[in-house]
Amino acid sequence: MKHLLKTSVIYCLLTLSLLASTSNFASNPPPIDPSLAPMLKKVLPSIVNIHGMIKITDINLLRELAKRSGNQGGKLSPKTISSVGSGVIVDSEKGYIITNAHVIKDAQMITVTLSDSRHFTAKVIGMDAPSDIALLQIKATKLTAAPMGNSSDLSVGDYVAAIGNPFGLSQTVTSGIISALGRTTLGIENYESFIQTDAPINPGNSGGALINLKGQLIGINTAILASSNKGSIGIGFAIPSNIVKSVMDQIIKFGDVKRGILGIGAQNVTPDLVAAFNVPIKDGAAVTQVLPGSAAAAAGFQVGDIVTKVNGVPIKNASDVVNTVGFLRVNSKINIELLRQTKMLTLSVTLSDPKQREKNIELLDPFLYGITMKNFYALSPLHGQVRGVLMMDVKEDSNAWQADLRPGDVVTSVNQQPITNMAEFKAVTAKAKDKLLLNVIRGASALFLIINRLDS
Repeated sequence: MKHLLKTSVIYCLLTLSLLASTSNFASNPPPIDPSLAPMLKKVLPSIVNIHGMIKITDINLLRELAKRSGNQGGKLSPKTISSVGSGVIVDSEKGYIITNAHVIKDAQMITVTLSDSRHFTAKVIGMDAPSDIALLQIKATKLTAAPMGNSSDLSVGDYVAAIGNPFGLSQTVTSGIISALGRTTLGIENYESFIQTDAPINPGNSGGALINLKGQLIGINTAILASSNKGSIGIGFAIPSNIVKSVMDQIIKFGDVKRGILGIGAQNVTPDLVAAFNVPIKDGAAVTQVLPGSAAAAAGFQVGDIVTKVNGVPIKNASDVVNTVGFLRVNSKINIELLRQTKMLTLSVTLSDPKQREKNIELLDPFLYGITMKNFYALSPLHGQVRGVLMMDVKEDSNAWQADLRPGDVVTSVNQQPITNMAEFKAVTAKAKDKLLLNVIRGASALFLIINRLDS
């Protein structure tokens, strides 16, 4: 890639030289330095090597490690393995270092090695697994921080450099261009809006820097698309610097990232939807669902609304809503612009705590929360004619789950009253005060289960 960049610059120089000689604008055009070295000299000291020591106690993982090493049959004892990655110093005074959460996950000890070979034990200030961002801190002097760039200013085709420690090779630089922006639905993280680059990124680069030609940090390298773990094939992904900064600021201020929830389901606006809705719009996110008890419901959202902006930021698709709202803290107040039929509206929303919302809904139905069920009828050689309610799904850690109710159970009586369908089940439950006594058919047997009221 450096050769292509150099060739391009030489071509431009030749063209400028010809123009200058024919037009007499200048006898000697100013030289252009095609090397990245001057810029990299300032940035490289900010890139660090991160080494984590992880103790494995999970028996299944230990068996897998033994199988891979060919040491099956022996005694399985806890093992300590190493996790190697990269990081970027972002605050030289406070010693803050950004890296990927997966680089330091479960590490008992983290060692940071600087470009001048100094070693320090790092403290974890906080991490956010959904975005794969972690913030470390070391106590050191004479540190160099990488200046943070604005990832919103990036364009496809911009030249970039990736810096890290691939395969343990420290201070390695590769270059390329931005291949795409806003990559989503890759299944890498919960919140995705990746920068895609063809600058080679390999194992060990995780947590390293993606920089522009000004030497600014515009992304944190986090993943690659590769075949059979053979390394880079020219498709790498980095977390944009604006997302990194948002997560880092929350961790520094609060020690964690606590996301608020809007409470809508949305899908991309397509030409077919635009025609069906008959609206003058090209981009946006169509609201397909408004969750009961959510911030969106309280603000007056309706199914069929088309979200066009969040806090003034244009929304192109449903992923933009997820990523824009997903990095705002709980109780944040935001303004959402939307199109309702032919009318533009602005709704003010206070993002709610997803756990509190779930708890509030659970209290509305303390016995049956977390249960998916349907009417059931069967002729069984063991139980005869069975009419009742089949448990299709029982949410783990729900009140019913704690009472040992499981998917596949058939409830035939509640509080010693026979029930034959969901309507009867709910009617008896609505009259219950502090507990439900269920008679349940489970496979070839039957048993009684007791669900205690949550707030009793």
